[in-house]
Amino acid sequence: MSKESNSVQEQLDLKQNIISESWKIIIKEGWQALSIRKIAEGIGFSVPVIYKHFENKEAILAHFSKEGFAILAEKIEQSISGITPGAMRLRAIRDSYWAFASEHTAHYRIMFGLGIPACEAINSNTEMRATSDLIYAAITDLLIENQHTTDEAYLKLKTFWSILHGFIAIELLAKNSITHPPAATINDAIEGFIYTLIHKK
Repeated sequence: MSKESNSVQEQLDLKQNIISESWKIIIKEGWQALSIRKIAEGIGFSVPVIYKHFENKEAILAHFSKEGFAILAEKIEQSISGITPGAMRLRAIRDSYWAFASEHTAHYRIMFGLGIPACEAINSNTEMRATSDLIYAAITDLLIENQHTTDEAYLKLKTFWSILHGFIAIELLAKNSITHPPAATINDAIEGFIYTLIHKK
């Protein structure tokens, strides 16, 4: 029994080493540079050992993506705690989302390496869905507060997310980092978005 327990612990430790080495490579060279060969060389094991824990490189990146969305959802939830009005929640979400991208840029690059996730991807990922649900709830409440239907709430969710991601992508392209606090341009864009929801433009 003891021998089996040690073996299980060794496997858990090895998996954590794979994750840690992968993150080192990502931070140093970028997520596109990650490879199973580099990870194996870094931890001193053969390539087949890595495949026992992760099916491929994409599975490792998916681990960090889920981790990032979990952090993002937690930050958003904390930022809107105790805030009822939808407009104020959307502003808080804007600020916490931007702060996340600034503080966890490596995670953000992995999470959105292929752009805004499709609805199918969001629905199949618990951590991603948590972020989506928080934004959707704020948009829905703002519409209801102003006596509008919520028929286009999902469309507005995608618009809101696209605005946030678009400005962050521009920052990354221009500076390779995210300034903090949010730029005046994104504040202006979100205020315009909120205005359209209130007045149903």
